Amino acid sequence: MRKLLLASAAMLGATSGLALAQNSVQVPTPNPTQGQQIGPYGAGPAANNNNNAWGIANTPTGSVAAGPLSTIYAPNVIAVPSPGTVVIRFNGRVENDITAIWSSGNNGQNAAGGFNGYKSNPLGISTYLRLYPGFDGVSSNGLRYGASVEIRENFGAADRSFTATTTGGTANSPSANTSAQTLFVRRAFTYLASDKVGLVRIGQGDGVLGLFDNCVFTVQCWDGGVGALNNAFISGAAMANTAISWAWISQAGADYGNSKIVYLSPQLYGLDFGVQYAPNMGNSYQLSGLGVGCNAAGPTCISTTSGNDATRWYNQVGAGLRFQQTFGAVDVKAFGFYETAGKENLTAAATVTPAQVRAGLGGVNQLRYDNLNFGVAGLAVTAFNTTLSIDYSGGAMNGGLIMRPTGGVSTNAFITGIQYANGPWTAGFAYANIQSQGAAQLTGISQRNEQAFAVGGAYRVAPGLSLAAEYQYIYRHQGGYNFQTATLGTGGATSDAKGQGILFTTALTW
Repeated sequence: MRKLLLASAAMLGATSGLALAQNSVQVPTPNPTQGQQIGPYGAGPAANNNNNAWGIANTPTGSVAAGPLSTIYAPNVIAVPSPGTVVIRFNGRVENDITAIWSSGNNGQNAAGGFNGYKSNPLGISTYLRLYPGFDGVSSNGLRYGASVEIRENFGAADRSFTATTTGGTANSPSANTSAQTLFVRRAFTYLASDKVGLVRIGQGDGVLGLFDNCVFTVQCWDGGVGALNNAFISGAAMANTAISWAWISQAGADYGNSKIVYLSPQLYGLDFGVQYAPNMGNSYQLSGLGVGCNAAGPTCISTTSGNDATRWYNQVGAGLRFQQTFGAVDVKAFGFYETAGKENLTAAATVTPAQVRAGLGGVNQLRYDNLNFGVAGLAVTAFNTTLSIDYSGGAMNGGLIMRPTGGVSTNAFITGIQYANGPWTAGFAYANIQSQGAAQLTGISQRNEQAFAVGGAYRVAPGLSLAAEYQYIYRHQGGYNFQTATLGTGGATSDAKGQGILFTTALTW
């Protein structure tokens, strides 16, 4: 048990941010009027919840023999409210990263592919904050219910003069840079749950994929919550052109960023299933005065089904089946998922061809696109503290949750790796390969090839304090595309995106 608890503390900062309700019985506060609370460590960030036993990608019983990565989020390891009570949570995470990143974007390029005079410092120190307010309750008849919110930090551009506090040119002073930072809501949902009926979630939150795979299948559990290849430090602290397409969707904003309804069934003989539905790509409050507002159907309406932007999808439907079981010293997890969505009809603009877009006679929003139609499947096997996993994504989409231009190639992507956990230590490596259409205007000309590799580990120093170190390498290529300028290459020239870097992280969670 001691080994399991130590491993749990080491991993609780993982990107998955599973449910982590604090115990409803607390040590008395020294001064409640000041909002102080003294008690044991409350398990860390809670972007989601585990108050329904089937909402997490782990076996329901767990097996110590199968290792901490198998049992870490097993039901009842984290206490839930007793009947007739609620637990109010205000978890958070502060992460500081020291990075050294070298990429093809460190030296700026002009349209002809030559040096444009701009160069970037490869050294960086990055800081971000995330807050996780929420509550979980259990009624006297056993109904589980609650709400959860994730609040993140925005960063402003360094060359805007938000105040008069500039350095005399276009660059802001450090003071002005901080005043450009804001907070925004990343997740916000409610849920009702019962062990016999299942879990229903409504709001801005993870779909079936994100709940089936919190981090296991896509190899993200081992680095103390840095995020591995899912928009992690190279993608976050380096030039944007080094960010790979996250084709597996899980634990990505493309999955949890729009409002939806999700149902997860109870588990029977190791099997459970989930379904989801979302009417549009965002939040329907965007239709009213709370958003940009729509007096009538038009180009700014989130729910538009006919108009001038053929890249918009709507009526998103997904369904998946998952298997989780322990066989002696071996733990096995597997899942399959399918998703489809309709597309906006191009009725307010003329349809163009990729050749016309390349010639400047139209935009990519005027091309023909295919309905979203793709599948994701994963397998993870854990034994002796080590998990080997692979996750595949493929079908009619373009990298991430983007529609494929008609005539473009299908997405074919896999990510695989090994994760290890032993006491306060975790370690692992991941390799990803993504083949997709990429630039829609190059349909019929070329396709995109992306590869990425990450290796590293983390150490839990104390409850709520983890240290991590990581190395990443990323390569992106598409014939005729300039990743440095995010445009077609002049005269058909190609400019790839390459990046590598090292990171040292201090992460504190509560």
